[in-house]
Amino acid sequence: MAKLYFYYASMNAGKSTVLLQAAFNYRERGMEPMLYTAAIDDRAGVGTIASRIGLSAEANTFEPATDIRRAVEAALKTRRVDCILVDEAQFLTRSQVFQIASICDELNIPVLAYGLRTDFQANLFEGSAHLLALADTLVELKAICECGRKATMNLRVDAEGMPVAAGEQTEIGGNDRYLALCRRHFMERINESEARQLRLTLTSPAGLG
Repeated sequence: MAKLYFYYASMNAGKSTVLLQAAFNYRERGMEPMLYTAAIDDRAGVGTIASRIGLSAEANTFEPATDIRRAVEAALKTRRVDCILVDEAQFLTRSQVFQIASICDELNIPVLAYGLRTDFQANLFEGSAHLLALADTLVELKAICECGRKATMNLRVDAEGMPVAAGEQTEIGGNDRYLALCRRHFMERINESEARQLRLTLTSPAGLG
């Protein structure tokens, strides 16, 4: 039976690079992968999976309303599909995670999903939470914190490089908006941010009043 794999990591762990290498490996063996990426991430252009080391590939896109199972079934009518590779899998909905699980179980096509585990507030993304629950195989890809330890957290920063502790869960960005840190340094930076915000509040005219 085909399996559902979830490759998870913090930012800058090379998830897209590993996905593109997997796609190359399938094609090198005469097999046909079907690539997906989130439509919301258009940093390299809509429908493009790009890695920080310069590799890229065109891909199908998914939005919350996309029925991935139906799209794969439609593709099978005209071509072979030997595996599904999903980038930015944290943006999958619960329904879509169940769809790709059914692709493995009922269509016997393996699915390899790559994404972040948690957001900048250390909360699970919807897609990641259900992939952690349903995937047959979980693989952690490792990034490195500035201290040299394994990075597991994603710190959002503003234009001045200061930590951001509040805001919308999804804000697309790269190294200019996020830092991959170990838990210890993530917590230190968040605590510093909250302390700074408290000082600004207390010294503002409203706070003094």
